[in-house]
Amino acid sequence: MVEPVVIAHRGVPGERLEHTRDSFLLAIEQGADVIEPDVVATRDGVLVVRHENEIGHTTDVAQHARFADRRTVKVIDGVAFAGWFTEDFTLEELRTLRCRERLPQLREHNLRLDGTAGILTLEEVVEIARAADRTVGVYPETKHPSYFASIGLDLDDLLLATLERCGTDGAADSDVPVTIQSMETANLRHLRSRTAATIVQLLDRAGSPWDLHVAGDPRTYADLTTDAALADIATYADGIGPNKSLVIGRDDDHRLTGPTGLVERAHEAGLLVHAWTIRDENNFLPLDHRVGDDRAAHGDAEGECLAFLEAGVDGVFADVTRTAVAARARWSANRVASPSA
Repeated sequence: MVEPVVIAHRGVPGERLEHTRDSFLLAIEQGADVIEPDVVATRDGVLVVRHENEIGHTTDVAQHARFADRRTVKVIDGVAFAGWFTEDFTLEELRTLRCRERLPQLREHNLRLDGTAGILTLEEVVEIARAADRTVGVYPETKHPSYFASIGLDLDDLLLATLERCGTDGAADSDVPVTIQSMETANLRHLRSRTAATIVQLLDRAGSPWDLHVAGDPRTYADLTTDAALADIATYADGIGPNKSLVIGRDDDHRLTGPTGLVERAHEAGLLVHAWTIRDENNFLPLDHRVGDDRAAHGDAEGECLAFLEAGVDGVFADVTRTAVAARARWSANRVASPSA
């Protein structure tokens, strides 16, 4: 029996500041198989781990008077954002900043950690994984690859160069297995022949890949879930990473309805399925797994995660690693008790 993998989504942001060393270390301690960072580029071509290239919401950059003139407005994937952007800073400058909680209304307990950690590079995340007492993979998401390429910072080139410096080709049998994911399609197609790493095509519940939009291709993420589209994805990717609602639907009252059949169809196309994201707070849970009315309170995320494991996914992204590990233990126990399940 092959157990689904637990992917620590930016570390353990439900209990530590996301993308920080303590967050990734706690994920490994809690049993994560893989740690997952989002990667964006600095002005001097270094990949750093941030949720977005706009860092006003996740660092104390606004408190640094020397960077006041760096505040600007940029259009990223068709949306205007005001703030400070990693591509306007060198790594040395970013090293002077400190991380902040991204969701303070829901994760007030993390506010005590504001200012205690700096920004990590992807290389440092790989070394955190390598230092574990067991094999731990790294699962970088390249954020806005078309945008970065348009300003002369090719995330694919930077990613492969980083892995080479780290002494890993990312293959499944390497000391640090690597899985590369993206919400866009073209960069993953280009990567297929350049790396031994696993490749996963992310799929959202709405909208379309930005590279398709720019190319005038009308296909949406929903269009990429058809049998024909899954077969095409299988020509350049090893798996898909669908939004949870593409795996198990929700009714109008936001209760789980049942598997959509996507997992089975993806498996028929030879694709792994890694669903995102299991989060403990009521705010993110389906109505039938919430506990109480407090949006920030933790509900039955373990039960929700179990439902996705029983739907046949090969892995789950989770904001609290121990929640997903506990759900997997229940899933495994169910399989032992009912081998035909």
